[in-house]
Amino acid sequence: MTYSTFFIYLAIIAISTYLVRAIPFALINKKIENKFIRSFLHYIPYAVLTAMTIPAIFTATTSVIAAALGFAVAVILALYNKSLTTVALLSCLTVYIVEMIIKLL
Repeated sequence: MTYSTFFIYLAIIAISTYLVRAIPFALINKKIENKFIRSFLHYIPYAVLTAMTIPAIFTATTSVIAAALGFAVAVILALYNKSLTTVALLSCLTVYIVEMIIKLL
């Protein structure tokens, strides 16, 4: 990928991200009273983050087993309200150890 192509892609992403955030502020002048719409807008960031993260978890490692175990550790630690740093470090460590064990077998 050339620099010019990269900067064109970057500009398109920046503009689209800005528009998605700016258009609602420009078009909606009053507070949204509908509970369904407010709830929908509240959970959108979490849904999008999950939709982007889950596939990346299973394709970022050399082993789906290691990815699944790392994901399981992350979910369990998150359910016990551990900090983000703890969850990230221990799940990454789990994936690393499992991949090392798989290489030995």
